[in-house]
Amino acid sequence: MKPVALTIAGSDPSGGAGIQADLKTFHQFGVYGEAVITLITVQNTQGVSAVECLSPGLVESQIGAVTSDIPPQAAKTGALGNTGIMEAVARQASSFSFPLVVDPVMISKHGAPLITEEARRAMAELLLPRAFLITPNLYEAEALAGFPVRALEDMIQAAGRLRQMGARAVLVKGGHLSGEATDLLLAEDGMLHVFPSERIQTPHTHGTGCTYSAAITASLAKGLPLQEAVLKAKQFITEALRTNPGLGHGAGPVNHHARVE
Repeated sequence: MKPVALTIAGSDPSGGAGIQADLKTFHQFGVYGEAVITLITVQNTQGVSAVECLSPGLVESQIGAVTSDIPPQAAKTGALGNTGIMEAVARQASSFSFPLVVDPVMISKHGAPLITEEARRAMAELLLPRAFLITPNLYEAEALAGFPVRALEDMIQAAGRLRQMGARAVLVKGGHLSGEATDLLLAEDGMLHVFPSERIQTPHTHGTGCTYSAAITASLAKGLPLQEAVLKAKQFITEALRTNPGLGHGAGPVNHHARVE
């Protein structure tokens, strides 16, 4: 039986991030993808000009429809927009029998806010306790943990704090570190794992976080252990950055046709 993965996220009409990036990544990993849309953006590689959230009831109904008919083996969240949607997703997630990867999307690549302050608090209180894995970058880890996260030692502290807040495992991404792009995983057994990689010098990084978390979700749907899922996803996103297609006039997308190790 083909593994199934679900994404609950916003739409990016340029195809580089959001549900479009997630579905492309699921397909590349050989996983059947389902998508629940939470919000619509008007954006391209140069910026975001509008964000409009769907009603929480419509989001919740979408989740119920797909999970009752084609239940996934893993799911992920992306941009959730507001408190009502956060609450709706958390209600549904309380009955999930499969791992949920929470990518705490708070701001677009271009600096546009994709979540309200009230929704950030709701994420910490309602969604983190439902998460098998949360995948913040340094800024998101800082916002959720409540202290500066600028170096590897800070990442370790932030991972511990987010685990105390309810997440079973935490992957703090070091893409904004100086030097190597080192990610830190605090696994569900409490063990720390470090995933270093060379820094790819390119402006074409649109959708990196979505693609990375989708790759982890796809591997979890295929039954891989968390550490192996993160390693495969890290290799994939590094290659996707290295081989980016150079599309658009701004921060273009990564290569969703990159090889899967």
